Amino acid sequence: MSASDPVADMLTKIRNAVMARHEKVDIPASKLKLEIVKILKTEGYIKNFKKVQEDGKNTIRIFLKYDDKNEPVIHGIEKISTPGRRVYSGYKELPRVRNGYGSVIVSTSAGVTTGKKASEKMVGGELVCKVW
Repeated sequence: MSASDPVADMLTKIRNAVMARHEKVDIPASKLKLEIVKILKTEGYIKNFKKVQEDGKNTIRIFLKYDDKNEPVIHGIEKISTPGRRVYSGYKELPRVRNGYGSVIVSTSAGVTTGKKASEKMVGGELVCKVW
């Protein structure tokens, strides 16, 4: 794990927590991470989240979501852009994830949003991650 890519660390923590069937996972807070978590909630990938302050550190506590069969709602979550290799896309070229079943999260000049909303607003940006 690299300390230089906090978003990748967050995605790894979520992925590991889901695989271990945890109810919740705590990650260090940042503005970008909070935006990503809000999208995960809006798109229905997580139950909920809340900002927690412990020992003067801001943390985002994510409550993971499972279906009736206790299968995780998040099947996969992957980082697209890395500090060493930034990936940008115009709004016309935004990738579809799993034929539209997944979401791509894009950091645009208008804020962090899903690929679908970015195309509607006709803004491209940096591809942060995809989730399905």
